[in-house]
Amino acid sequence: MDKRSIKKLFKLPLAELAALADKTRNEFAGPKIDLCNILNAKSGLCGEDCKFCAQSGRHSTAASKYPLKTDKEILTAARSAKEMGADRFDIVTSGNVLTVSEIERIAGCISEIRKTIGIKMCASLGKLDEKSLRLLKRSGLSRYHHNIETSPRYFKKIVTTHSFEDRVKTIKAAKKAGLEVCSGGIIGMGETWLDRIEMALLLKKLNVDSVPINILVPIKGTPLQNIRVISAMDIIKTIALFRIILKGKTIKIAAGRESALKDRQAAAFMAGANGMLIGGYLTIKGRALAEDRKLVEEIKTAWKR
Repeated sequence: MDKRSIKKLFKLPLAELAALADKTRNEFAGPKIDLCNILNAKSGLCGEDCKFCAQSGRHSTAASKYPLKTDKEILTAARSAKEMGADRFDIVTSGNVLTVSEIERIAGCISEIRKTIGIKMCASLGKLDEKSLRLLKRSGLSRYHHNIETSPRYFKKIVTTHSFEDRVKTIKAAKKAGLEVCSGGIIGMGETWLDRIEMALLLKKLNVDSVPINILVPIKGTPLQNIRVISAMDIIKTIALFRIILKGKTIKIAAGRESALKDRQAAAFMAGANGMLIGGYLTIKGRALAEDRKLVEEIKTAWKR
């Protein structure tokens, strides 16, 4: 799909665009909803300067700070994810680069989780080379998560301590190592519609498997603390465009869905989304599991009609 075709889509009324996106989701992805639970396994003290992030050591936020959790804590969290009905469990760490010993310990946890709990494993461990990614795959990792965050043009206004090319390099290394890739970003950081479209087109070119769409939650102490939250209509329109561009890929609504969409979360699934994070986020509390389970059942019922 070229930019000219996307511009035509952009002009459609939201209801018509959403209906087309839902049709695309049904045709290329089917009725399954992918549920993922994440663990903030190492928090805070990050040396990067991502303007949206509460865990950057360059910002003054109330985010927790602690080293890599123990193996027992990680396994307990994985078991909890399985019990809450998540399809995938994602080990997430702060910082752009882990030590060799940290990677080896996480690999050991992944192996143990696969053997004893059986849940599908994902990890988001920052910048990794192909050797480390192959180690994680041998241990039982199936998908690596590494967001590109926004368009190449706008990335420079959000992050300066590492490059957009660094992110793409890690994604390509994960693919080369035989892993699936989960990569998306954050909308509502001041980017334009063209930036969002450029992000979707690049994710398509990179052939990622899953695309989380986070909605910025302005966090006190970060450079984006005073930014205005984007409207629910703009969020739904973004999801619809991503679905039409990315066809059968998993598109997950993630952080910010509760506060930005409020009671319109179901509309996101009727406009192309087919996955979500449950059980909370890195530094932001999610909503009650019972509410998300109810939402999932409502969506499944609506998709059958």
